[in-house]
Amino acid sequence: MKPEQQVKDELSSLSEAVEFVLKRAKEKGADQCEVSVSRQTGVSISTRDQQVETLEFNRDGAMGIALYKDSCKGSVSTSDLSQSAIEQALDAALDISRYTSQDPDAGIGDADLMAKEVRDLDLFHPQDLKPARFIELACELEAKATSYSGIKASDGASLNSHYGAKVYGNSHGFIGGYPTSRHSMSCMLIAGEEEMQRDYAYSVARDFNDLQSIASIADEAAQKTLSRLNSRKIDTCVVPVVFDREVASGLFGHFVGAISGSNLYRRSSFLLDSMGQSIFPDWLSISEDPFVLKGLGSTPFDSEGIRTQKQNIVTSGELQSYLLTTYSARKLGMKSTGHAGGIHNWYVHGMSETRQALLDKMGTGLLVTELMGQGVNIVTGDYSRGAAGFWVENGKIMYPVHEITIAGNLKEMYKNIVAIADDPDPCSSIQSGSVLIESMKIAGS
Repeated sequence: MKPEQQVKDELSSLSEAVEFVLKRAKEKGADQCEVSVSRQTGVSISTRDQQVETLEFNRDGAMGIALYKDSCKGSVSTSDLSQSAIEQALDAALDISRYTSQDPDAGIGDADLMAKEVRDLDLFHPQDLKPARFIELACELEAKATSYSGIKASDGASLNSHYGAKVYGNSHGFIGGYPTSRHSMSCMLIAGEEEMQRDYAYSVARDFNDLQSIASIADEAAQKTLSRLNSRKIDTCVVPVVFDREVASGLFGHFVGAISGSNLYRRSSFLLDSMGQSIFPDWLSISEDPFVLKGLGSTPFDSEGIRTQKQNIVTSGELQSYLLTTYSARKLGMKSTGHAGGIHNWYVHGMSETRQALLDKMGTGLLVTELMGQGVNIVTGDYSRGAAGFWVENGKIMYPVHEITIAGNLKEMYKNIVAIADDPDPCSSIQSGSVLIESMKIAGS
């Protein structure tokens, strides 16, 4: 059966399963119920030295049910979607709800916020290739990447291709679903003799045909790996820092956590009570667009059925919206912003420089290309992480550096963003170019 017909049939059967759950939950005495179910089919292949290391085919699914009785919640999950298994799951959820505490803020999303339509966002592009062809592509990627002078060996190539369907429904009568697909290709290389260095390149897309070419991935992986050779340590200093595009999105990822409702209502964010306040320079804005065709973060509704919408998160440096689920919104006395399940295609505006222009503006300082460790305190904003990258003088990359730590405070770092380059990472759901920060402390030798 062709993937298109398979997923069409699965959407129909999953919708019927959701209807059955909602009907039986009501008959069993639940006040409210919500259910999400998905099915996924895919293949994952990894090779090393152009030999198959792993070849996995999966076709699986799962259903999650949450029901509410007298403001008490019971949650269960099952991979068996037969009616008898669903009956057992519902009974278990009801039993669980008898032992959980009452919570007046618990429950499904508000009826007036439910999605009115399920927009087609062009997210479904299955790739019906045979495993043998996937193996050929992975081996071809390794062969191309290891052909570069100075590359000692491959540390593996991988190729993943998955497609499926997801359906969500709740007691308001909302049932919506849509098909999705996701494909990726990556390669990691090793260079050097006594001082071995590793680096990688990858590409991810909804449509297999939108992945970067094998030649492009191989070239990026080889150049990044070779550029790390002869890395040095540097002295402790305070200098300007450029976060390269692949790590720059992580800076804004911490911002996502700081303005997420779960951290706000627990009073565990360094950006408490920041609505309308200036967080970034006045030339920087952040918008969200969940309706980008083929977008990695695109969705017509969030994981609670709340309709998504285009919105401004930051305008001229000022925070315009928190990121709220139904529960966190009620805890804060607000309305859900449609962010159950995460953010949806962020765009950081104000990118007006080339990466080289950014380095020229920095003059002398550090270009960070890799970050390590989890040294970020979302409560205080304190930031301290292991890093590697390049030392820059007069806008020119001089040599690679490693075994350093960069430190600062996110609140100050955000305010001290000097400029952003126009080189966003196409593989990230946060579209930000490389970021220049006025100064940070670098702990070296």
